[in-house]
Amino acid sequence: MDSEQRRKRKRSYRPYSRAQYLSVRSLILWLSFLVFLLFLSTDRLPIRTVSFKPVLGVSTLSLLSSNSIHDSINNRFHLWPLRVEERVLFPDHVLLMVSNKVKQTDALDCVYYKEVLNASVEGDVRAQPVISIDEYDEFRWIARCPLPPSNYSATIDLRRRGDAVAARGRTLPRDNQTVPSWERMAYAAVLDGNTTVVFVKGLNLRPHRVSNHSFFRCQFGLGNWEKEEEGFALVTEAVATAQEVVRCLLPRSIRKNPEKAQGIRVTVFNDRVQGNRKAMTSVRIRNHRSLGQRRNRRMYRDYVPMPSVARIYNPRARSYEQRRNQNKYELCACTMLWNQASSLREWIMYHAWLGVERWFIYDNNSDDGIQEVIEELNQQDYNVSRHNWPWIKTQEAGFSHCALRARNECRWVGFFDVDEFFYFPHDHRHGLLGQNSLRSLVANFSSSETIAEIRTSCHSFGPSGLSSHPLQGVTVGYTCRLQSPERHKSIVRPDLLNTTLLNVVHHFRLREGYRYLNLPESTAIINHYKYQVWETFRAKFFRRVATYVVDWQENQNTGSKDRAPGLGTEAIEPPNWRLQFCEVWDTGLRDLVLANFADPATGSLPWERPRL
Repeated sequence: MDSEQRRKRKRSYRPYSRAQYLSVRSLILWLSFLVFLLFLSTDRLPIRTVSFKPVLGVSTLSLLSSNSIHDSINNRFHLWPLRVEERVLFPDHVLLMVSNKVKQTDALDCVYYKEVLNASVEGDVRAQPVISIDEYDEFRWIARCPLPPSNYSATIDLRRRGDAVAARGRTLPRDNQTVPSWERMAYAAVLDGNTTVVFVKGLNLRPHRVSNHSFFRCQFGLGNWEKEEEGFALVTEAVATAQEVVRCLLPRSIRKNPEKAQGIRVTVFNDRVQGNRKAMTSVRIRNHRSLGQRRNRRMYRDYVPMPSVARIYNPRARSYEQRRNQNKYELCACTMLWNQASSLREWIMYHAWLGVERWFIYDNNSDDGIQEVIEELNQQDYNVSRHNWPWIKTQEAGFSHCALRARNECRWVGFFDVDEFFYFPHDHRHGLLGQNSLRSLVANFSSSETIAEIRTSCHSFGPSGLSSHPLQGVTVGYTCRLQSPERHKSIVRPDLLNTTLLNVVHHFRLREGYRYLNLPESTAIINHYKYQVWETFRAKFFRRVATYVVDWQENQNTGSKDRAPGLGTEAIEPPNWRLQFCEVWDTGLRDLVLANFADPATGSLPWERPRL
């Protein structure tokens, strides 16, 4: 009897068969191999200590799980759809902000839905190729889509080309919220000590003036206030306001733990109800309509926050801090451009020779291969960074943003355009070497207790008789100009700017107690190649970058120096354009460039492209 029971127990507890064992072992090996592939493919997993960059965030684990691992798998296998977080309606396109990592080589389509959607009808869903794809910051990418067809919603989705075809007629957008217009919204935010600087379109504040900051407040939260969802928001007072820039105090909880600010959305609202300021430090947000139905109607009467895509991300804060603790660059340069990649090499190479050590390029929706030009320059040890700035007609705000970025890296920052070149006529006439002359000039004032800005006058050059773009560059090709200087450009101490960051493109407002210095024309001048050959100049009719300067197509301020005298509002070449704006022949900078940059054997210049 005992032996029979022992045989039954052996049958009941028989170990796994060899086939079962191999099956489990194969599964474990396959999973290990998959993890190994992820390790090789991702550049953000923490086990890759060589390339790992600490990221400030609400939760490191959540960032890794939702972004790093998700994007690694998605990039290889395309298992999940692209996640469109925000959409912005511009006059000529719709901007999509995407949380997935997107490759510029990916074939993507913009997916459009009928405003009254019938998923059973194939024609209710359309797809068009994206205009462009680009990285916005370390956490978000942007895609620009054509405007939706008539009767189609601006709530556009983004699909990989194969996915879009398969999803047609059955994939609907996750929400149908109203897409905010670019004319009224908060679009960027930067932490600055115990404050945050918010960049806002549509405040309609007086240009070139400081405004009353007591009318404005900032709202911080993780929710999307344009959607019908509930979230918790903190509200703080504004401490400075001017043009498109509002500076607000950080909430106390964020001041104590700055790492918690990562990914927080910020917006601005007009608070003209003076009696309830102390009560509005934190509020529960449901939606705009429910706010008006609360008991305290007076408190929320004017509480309508701006739509916002502005989120606080400071991924490079540690590198900035390291640079601040080391020696700063003596001289940097910042500019904003659109489709001027062909001019960038000459501008950077020449001014690097004058002593500029660091470059901040704010790219305003270029599509002419500027990234390739910048990568090539960096391979030649020019320290150039490109910042994607998709916000149209915001040059002043962009320069304020750049001043904040450059402050911890640079003692001086020059704000000037890629068709503007510094020239030292006194040094050239006396046979002095011009190399590093601009950096030496500003270094003389680095220890000054009063000078925080250096202004240089501009001479405007014309087409100089040319009909096509000069092959050796603007400094050699254009040699005839107007006699009197027009305007000026500035080099500033970014740590000594007014807290409003107010600027009028040409110069900034300084802290109290500091002043600017006007350089004599005999010492330094800027050659502004403003009126180039018509094929180049007519590109200006596309759009101006400055906020408060009218576009060329508008019939306003026709006598302003911001416009070409006698030029109409259409991109039609005037008679004798190549001979206009020529009052003085000035070959000074041309002679300097040929003497210092031309190859003795061939006469070619370093920025020239090989001729085919």
